[in-house]
Amino acid sequence: MSEAGALPPLPAWFGEGPVRRLLDVIGVAGDEARPVGGAVRNWLLGLDPGDVDIATTAEPGVVAARCREAGFKVVPTGIAHGTVTVVVEGTGFEVTTLREDVATDGRHAVVRFGRDWRSDAARRDFTFNAMSLTAEGALFDPFGGRADLARGIVRFIGEAVARVREDRLRILRLFRFHATYGAGALDGEARAAAIAERAGVADLSRERVRAELMKLLVAPRAAEGAQAMADCGLLDRILGGVPMAATVQRLAAIEASLGLAADPVRRMAALAVLTREDAIRLRERLALSNAEFRRLEGIGHGWRQPDPAAGAIAAKALLAATGPRGYGDRAMVGFARSGAPADDAAWLQLLTLPDRWKAPSLPVSGDDLMRRGVAAGPAVGRVLSAVRERWIAADFPTDRASVEAITAAALAADCG
Repeated sequence: MSEAGALPPLPAWFGEGPVRRLLDVIGVAGDEARPVGGAVRNWLLGLDPGDVDIATTAEPGVVAARCREAGFKVVPTGIAHGTVTVVVEGTGFEVTTLREDVATDGRHAVVRFGRDWRSDAARRDFTFNAMSLTAEGALFDPFGGRADLARGIVRFIGEAVARVREDRLRILRLFRFHATYGAGALDGEARAAAIAERAGVADLSRERVRAELMKLLVAPRAAEGAQAMADCGLLDRILGGVPMAATVQRLAAIEASLGLAADPVRRMAALAVLTREDAIRLRERLALSNAEFRRLEGIGHGWRQPDPAAGAIAAKALLAATGPRGYGDRAMVGFARSGAPADDAAWLQLLTLPDRWKAPSLPVSGDDLMRRGVAAGPAVGRVLSAVRERWIAADFPTDRASVEAITAAALAADCG
């Protein structure tokens, strides 16, 4: 990040393309439109902008009319709260009129529209999320967000408890942003507010909690963020069990050694899944998707199976039974829980098996067995299972002689 007083060059997305077109269409007749929040923060950090959100003094109806006249698609996604979605050149932008809170219950706010940029910024959560870029490219930073960002401090705007009571999801966002942008310990006032108001997390929807936790788990300091949540008495309330942040730390080190991207579901398993029952509990507490649950269930059932000491045939058998992703999930979490260092040669050999070997199909079918006299029905399944076991134990041969010998042995054993 640039030193204080020396802003980086304005981002390309600000000067041209759909963002500039949108700003120019809305910001007329005495109104102004600005990029706000995350895109501005990411510009200062040298990161991709992500979604570019726009704030404006123009009221929603005016925004919609101007954008439709310019040929943009307009979707009234949150018009009661001043937000419309505008699609420009295939990209959607949330455009929100400046607001002031009239009342809030900790989940939803009653707002009125305004024209004061500082008042609108004051209702946001953290100092570095309250920054905006004027139409001319000047940084508007009313609460010292840039300095906090440079120091790795995640600080609430104004009184921390008041900000949290406006929306208790901000408790989870505190830990997620700290894991993503923070350095060192949590801001003391923010930490105290999270602890004081932690009971309110129970009132949040499961979907919102899940979304924040999944984002935290792929952050650069995910394990530290999870441990901080645990230390503040939050994570056990959310998960309904004892978190294992140290396993997430080891898993992250293994991912880095292999050049793998962080996987939130796999990290969730490292954090909170020791058994299948843990996966079932998390499905209910976090409203997991069916795909997420199936992966966690598979890890809970089988993370103990991968074992370098068991040999190559056992590893191949597991890969053949679970497929590359299921095998990778079990092996990664098993490695992380083994306590072995991230560069352990035996574990790395086991983990990279799918890169070197693909499980062949069983070269014997039920029809083959019936042609050899096995009665149709349960007997076929029984003998085929015996053939498969012998074939795997023989290291998956595909040559005709080996397959014939294995089949004959299975038939003889069944008849005996």
